Parts: sequence; structure tokens; C-alpha cells
Amino acid sequence: MALSTSTAPELTAEQVSRILTKPLEAASVFLAAGPRIFDTAGPLRIPSLPASGAAALTFVGENEAIPEADAEFGEVSLMPSTMDGVKVITRYSNELARQSVVSLEAAIRDRLVADVAARLDAQFLGDAGDGIDTPFGLFAYPGVTDTAVTGPLTPDVILAAQGDALARNLDPSRLTLFVRPEDYVGVRGLKDADGRYLIAPDASGTGLVVPILGARAVITARIPEGRAALVDMSRLAVARDQAPTVKVLTERYADYDQQAVRVTARYDAKPLDASAVLTLSGLTAGA
Repeated sequence: MALSTSTAPELTAEQVSRILTKPLEAASVFLAAGPRIFDTAGPLRIPSLPASGAAALTFVGENEAIPEADAEFGEVSLMPSTMDGVKVITRYSNELARQSVVSLEAAIRDRLVADVAARLDAQFLGDAGDGIDTPFGLFAYPGVTDTAVTGPLTPDVILAAQGDALARNLDPSRLTLFVRPEDYVGVRGLKDADGRYLIAPDASGTGLVVPILGARAVITARIPEGRAALVDMSRLAVARDQAPTVKVLTERYADYDQQAVRVTARYDAKPLDASAVLTLSGLTAGA
């Protein structure tokens, strides 16, 4: 007599899929937006030149003394020795590792790496940080000019920010607009009197998220509510000591018959030129 599910139920009692379902999560966008990344384990100094002094120069005639001009230099400092890193450890028993139907180590590693990346992204795009223990957030950079909007994000608001960027000699082709989803949907949904969208995809097929008035749009809910920013990302510097780094600890918890996964990351971020960051505040949802 052949065995069947009725005569040998213990063999098929409850099958568990070996596929681990993962939730939908926000992508990490700050580092992907194109800042200049410098690998360093200690303090980093980036020399800088001051703004041009051409306006102060004068025309000099024949046989006249040529005036002297002093050259001045500055610097941007990143990754002080006091800068903290993001670190986390998760322990698990060896029994669980052996009995798990999925690769437990890989699952925990992926979870922790995603969490660390999300924490870094929230810091880089936030309005906190002191540059000493924690990196400055995009909306906490010193010397940045903030424009109070007190209304919804509109093409006029974006155009005014772009005009300010042009006045600062920023390259318009490098500008990135960081905006929250509700603000993007609000400005993207604006229509003219004939019911046509004011901002529409071009013929190149850019997908769901389209540039706004020529500026690349980065949509993320990790920006504080009521805020947006127009940034030349090529003029932002990121000091990277460690990208999210995974270490499996097999001996640390041996007396408990346990293993652990440790993930660490250490970064700092700051603008090379504060004029490359234009922030907006006071935005309200809707149009």
C-alpha cells in the first residue's frame, strides 16, 4: 500500500516556505544622489578657495605700480575623532540557526544592514546633528540660507529657488530637488485652465517620478515635514570611515551557545560650499 497524506501526515504536517517575505521599504537616497565621497578613518580637511575678488581689481596704466593682492584659503573639516558611528548587534542561538528553514544569518544581516542604511539616510536628510558627535543633517548645515514659504510647493516657489541658484552660479544641470511625497504629488497634480498638467513627462520616458522644471526630483518621506531643498550634490562632501560592515561573531557568546551579527557604519557629511544648498520651510500639503 502506497503512503499518502492520510496515512503519513507527519511527513507533510505543515510545510514552511523557504522564501522569506520582506516588507516594502524606502530606498536610501542621500548617498545615491551623488555627493562626493572621501574614504577616511580620521579627521579630513578639504582646502577651499574664497569667492573671487575680481570686482576689487583695478586697471593699471603704463609705468604705474601694480597693487598687491593677498591669496586667502579656507578649509572644510569632516570626520572629527569624536564622531559616533551607527552600530548594532543581534544574537541568536545555534539551535535556531540549525533549525531555521531560511538562512538565519543572511536574513538578520540583510535586516540590520537595511536598518543601518535607513538610520543614516534619516540623519543625512534631517534637521539635527552637531557635526561633533553626529553628522549634520541637510537642514542643519551651518551657513545655509532658508526661505520661508508658508504655503504649498508650487512651480513659482521652485522657480524662485532656481533663480536664487543661478544667482549663486550653481550649475542648473546638477541641481537636485529633495521633496516629500505629498509635496511632490501636490505640485505634480497642478493643471492649467484646460485641465492639462503643468508638469508632464518628456518624450524620453522618465517614469513615474519626473523632473520638475528641469531639476531631478528625489522623493523621500525622511525629509522633515514642511521642508524641501534644492541642492547641487556635487558640492556636498561625505567622509566615509565605514560603509555598513557586517561581522559574524561566533566566539563572543560561545558560553551561551550563541552567535551574533554585528553591523557598523561611520560617516560624516557637510557642504563644501553652503551656497550650494537652498532650503525651503513652512510648506503645507495641497495646492
